[in-house]
Amino acid sequence: QVQLVESGGGLVQAGGSLRLSCAASGRTFSNYAMGWFRQAPGKEREFVAAISRSGGTTDYADSVKGRFTISRDNAKNTVYLQMNSLKPEDTAVYYCAAHRSASYRKIVGEYDYWGQGTQVTVSS
Repeated sequence: QVQLVESGGGLVQAGGSLRLSCAASGRTFSNYAMGWFRQAPGKEREFVAAISRSGGTTDYADSVKGRFTISRDNAKNTVYLQMNSLKPEDTAVYYCAAHRSASYRKIVGEYDYWGQGTQVTVSS
């Protein structure tokens, strides 16, 4: 089992920044590729960003590319999502997820463990 706890969400004005953190416990964090997803009211959960277990490879949804940065610190068992130039359409509950593999995935159903989510609200 891997337990994931997100933090760092909140209310921010458009153009602002937030940094989300996801702390992992349980199994060896460095065995897992990690992803960030988000879900807005009435919409399906969607891929935001992912990182390989070494941190050497990352990928982003087109909607956040150039604004968001995913990173990880395996010594601290933590993955981060730096979000800059936030837009109202970024408003959602953000979830981190773990996939037991060297390489990341972009599909919700391929992740093994999920956090409880943290709310991000961007006002216009």
